[in-house]
Amino acid sequence: METLAIDWKVLAESVIKGYKVTAEEALSIVQAPDEEVLEILNAAYLIRRHHYGNKVKLNMIINTKSGLCPEDCGYCSQSIVSEAPIDKYAWLTKEKIVEGAQESIRRKAGTYCIVASGRRPTNREIDHVIEAVKEIRGTTDLKICCCLGFLNEEHAGKLAAAGVHRYNHNLNTSQENYGKITSTHTYEDRVDTVEAVKEAGMSPCSGAIFGMGESEKEAVEIALSLRGLDADSIPCNFLNAIDGTPLEGTSELTPTTCLKLISMMRFVNPSKEIRLAGGREINLRSMQPMALYAANSIFVGDYLTTAGQEPTADWGIIEDLGFEIEECAL
Repeated sequence: METLAIDWKVLAESVIKGYKVTAEEALSIVQAPDEEVLEILNAAYLIRRHHYGNKVKLNMIINTKSGLCPEDCGYCSQSIVSEAPIDKYAWLTKEKIVEGAQESIRRKAGTYCIVASGRRPTNREIDHVIEAVKEIRGTTDLKICCCLGFLNEEHAGKLAAAGVHRYNHNLNTSQENYGKITSTHTYEDRVDTVEAVKEAGMSPCSGAIFGMGESEKEAVEIALSLRGLDADSIPCNFLNAIDGTPLEGTSELTPTTCLKLISMMRFVNPSKEIRLAGGREINLRSMQPMALYAANSIFVGDYLTTAGQEPTADWGIIEDLGFEIEECAL
């Protein structure tokens, strides 16, 4: 398909007025020559500024159950097929989860993300999370996000009733590419969980991992699928190919490609929280600050099994840009 010749600023102004970019226009962003990156970022920033000003939302993850997962996701160091040398442990105590909330506050993160490995939570695990959530809700003003695997209607309802604001369940990759990444569940399984989250009244958080063999067209399809699902928060991960995982050695992304992907996501989902997530440090490298002209949210600190940069480094980036941390996410 021939790349469209587009005035990026004019397109951004149309998006601000309510226009929905087409698949062809979104693909043109991803396929644009690198010398147009600054123009694209500037246009994406117009959309970001319209909806979020210069504020940046910070999010912190706590890995409450590590490894021991029966799924075979090729990107994940916690999967059953991974040989990566990671810490493996069962659930943290309620007290440890509650302590993590205080660490989130110290890092100026308004959203606290309680994450556990595994296919889906048991009744007992749901109750364990709920006990911690109730205490956190009673003592802080944090927005609480959970990521516990597939959810049924009953579990989604319990989490919502306990005060969980948001639930994360990423699509990860396109429907067409899904079978190359995992065989133990389907793309449709993930969509079903996002729909259950919405039905229960929680805010849906769902995103992507770029750099897993998807085509440029498939990258656009992920963004359009997330628009169709009406995900409120969209984490954009960039593959950190961990040694010992099936995707070990994969390196498909450049910093400018990442900037175009983030900008494309902003154009397609203009009013949504677009978050720089896992792999941003090693894929964006020195270009990390520029990505915040399109994204308005980041994770601070470590990820599930990989290290992030120090929160002070992220605070410095935000300050140097003249942006502002939004410490209360409610």
